[in-house]
Amino acid sequence: MAMDLKNARILISNDDGVEAEGIAILERVARSVCDDVWVVAPAHEQSGAGHSLSLHKPLRIKQVGERRFAVDGTPTDAVLLGVQEVLKDKRPTLMLSGINRGSNLAEDITYSGTVAAAMEATLLEIPAIAFSNQIRGTIDWRAAELHTADIIRKLTQVPIPHDRLLNVNFPGVAPEEIKGIKICPQGRRKLDDNLDRRTDPQGRSYLWIGGQRSELFNDHPDSDVKNNRAGYITITPLSLDMTDYKMIASLNEAIGA
Repeated sequence: MAMDLKNARILISNDDGVEAEGIAILERVARSVCDDVWVVAPAHEQSGAGHSLSLHKPLRIKQVGERRFAVDGTPTDAVLLGVQEVLKDKRPTLMLSGINRGSNLAEDITYSGTVAAAMEATLLEIPAIAFSNQIRGTIDWRAAELHTADIIRKLTQVPIPHDRLLNVNFPGVAPEEIKGIKICPQGRRKLDDNLDRRTDPQGRSYLWIGGQRSELFNDHPDSDVKNNRAGYITITPLSLDMTDYKMIASLNEAIGA
C-alpha cells in the first residue's frame, strides 16, 4: 500500500551532524511533502561510524530548534533515541537519512553512518531511505534538492519490506547534466592502498586513512558506481539479511551435513 505522505510522520537523521548543509536540504525537502517532520541527528560529524552504538557512555539529547534535536553519539544512537525517546508518543512512519556530503556506493555502505542510520530505522521496522551526494572537487547540491521530493514520493508508492532499505546516490553534476534514474545493484571497487604516511613536527610517524577506491571490479557491469559516474541518480535496495544462500548447499556438502 502506498504511504500517505501528508499524514505521515518523518524522522530525519544523518552522519554529518545536525548543522550540516545536507540535512538542512533534506529537512526543507521533506517539509514540502509532509507537515510532521522531525530531525534527530548527531551533534557532531560521525562520518565512517558505521552501524555503531555508544554502549560505554551516557547519551544526552539537546533541543536545537523546533522539532530539531542533537544527540552526542553516533547516527545509530540518534535514530534509536529519536524513535524511542523523542518520538515515543507517536512512532515515525518514514525515516530519511542524509543528504550525505559524499557518495555512499559499493563498499562505502559498510562504513557509512548515513546508511547505518537508515539500517537502524529498518531494524525498528520503519521504512527508510538513505540519500548521498557525490563530491567532484566541490559539492553541487542542486540536483539533489531538485529531485529528492519526487524520489521520496515515488519510492513511498512501493511497500518497502521490513528487512529492506533504499540507498539513493546523486551524481555531483549540475541538474541539466542528470541522465536519469537507475535502479541498480551495489558494486565493488578495487581496494587501493589509501594509507597516507606522514611525520609530525616532533618527527614521529603516523598514518592517515583517506583517499578513494577508484578502480572498479568488472563483475557488476550495471553497478551503482558505474551508473553514478555516468551521471545517473542511482537507487539500490539493500537487505539486512547478509546470508549468502548460494553457498549454503556447498558448505553443507563440505562439512557432510
